Amino acid sequence: MVGLWAAIMAINIVSFSLMGVDKSRAKKHQYRIRERTLWLAALFGGAVGATVGMYFFRHKTKHLQFKIGFPILAIIDVILYIKGVF
Repeated sequence: MVGLWAAIMAINIVSFSLMGVDKSRAKKHQYRIRERTLWLAALFGGAVGATVGMYFFRHKTKHLQFKIGFPILAIIDVILYIKGVF
């Protein structure tokens, strides 16, 4: 059970970090992280971290698919965490 929670924490930290790195790269006009990568990190259990990162870094907040999609996935993740499914 501890390993599962460690994995959940890890993917959420990675998702949060991806949002920060992508925001930093956007400011510097550098090569960006693919949106598909951001979505995959969120889909594989990192939606809470991605959502927090989105608002913390103020990144992708104007994109409706992220603004609505990440929080919905985060709610689903939290429900799955509570039920012990994930």
